[in-house]
Amino acid sequence: MADIRVNNEVIADIGLLIFDKDGTLMELHYYWTQMVGLRAALICENLKLDKDHLGKIAYLMGADLKTGRLRPDGPVGLKKREIVLQTVVDYLNNAGYNGVYDLCFNVFQQADDISSKNLQQFVRPIDGAERLLRNASRCGCKTAIATIDRRERAILAMKCLGFADIIDLVVGADDVSRPKPDPEQINFILNALAIDRSNAIMVGDAMTDVQMGVNAGLKVSIGVLTGLATKEQLKGITPYVVEDVSKIEIVN
Repeated sequence: MADIRVNNEVIADIGLLIFDKDGTLMELHYYWTQMVGLRAALICENLKLDKDHLGKIAYLMGADLKTGRLRPDGPVGLKKREIVLQTVVDYLNNAGYNGVYDLCFNVFQQADDISSKNLQQFVRPIDGAERLLRNASRCGCKTAIATIDRRERAILAMKCLGFADIIDLVVGADDVSRPKPDPEQINFILNALAIDRSNAIMVGDAMTDVQMGVNAGLKVSIGVLTGLATKEQLKGITPYVVEDVSKIEIVN
């Protein structure tokens, strides 16, 4: 067990820290704008669409390629892969391109394959993430990830960031039937690691992350301001909001 300091308050007897991945441990906008841009480019290449379509498809998936930022309402970064994919299919259907679901599905997989071969160019850690994870591990506090990404992709990203050896469990959207903020991912982690919810903390950048921790009845849910949600939005769910994970301290 470890004690955690957040905003000058010490939270005692914590045996498990659960983190969201994108926007919490690694940079959200940097990763997803590249992935969305790659998917959009591959779709346009396959259908011989012009750059106007490329920008629109990327925007509908949730990324503004001109600013390099994600849209606050997603869907990418917030909702499951299937929802993002269906958004593209609906756009193409409305543009007169029917029967494109399989093409889009294969393009998403192709983008995964391309990025997996050189994922170091797609991922960057949030400042303080590695220090927090290693300090937690050193103090006997387990760590886990609950992400909307697929588990295989999340594990690969953690390997690229050098975190894989200090994370006890990764649970992806493909491991559960209900998305955040349903507590199914957290319940999965608590059962697998045999940790009581009164000794666990959730840390995330999105409102759905923090609300998931509340719904699961964890001791504390902490919001970080390195993703899409504002301080005011997170404060509406939890009193524990910090700039980033570097402001979460293991004190013993």
